[in-house]
Amino acid sequence: MISRVAQGANAEDLALRYLEAQGLALVMRNFRCRAGELDLIMRDGEYLVFVEVRSRGYTRYGAPAESVTHAKQQKLLRAAAFYLQRQCLEPPCRFDVVAILRPGGESRIEWIQDAFQLN
Repeated sequence: MISRVAQGANAEDLALRYLEAQGLALVMRNFRCRAGELDLIMRDGEYLVFVEVRSRGYTRYGAPAESVTHAKQQKLLRAAAFYLQRQCLEPPCRFDVVAILRPGGESRIEWIQDAFQLN
């Protein structure tokens, strides 16, 4: 059986390859700070994109994207604000979710651009 950490890394690898195929460029992976972790930070033209990757093998407890709750969104917003302040950056930003569903081993990817906004 594969560990949760390995499953998460595999999902991030898959999401990264998918987004790069869509023309995005990797800036940083797994940025960690006190506020939380940002799975992928990508560049999409002028936008800096903070990507949350979610993966599930089944939907018994909901779809992968549904697990990005309001509380999780707030953590991502705080971590992104910390990253931007630390890097002294003020680019236009957006928050995307890449949801990966793997029923029976076959991966289905859903890319939700601009999944949530700063409130």
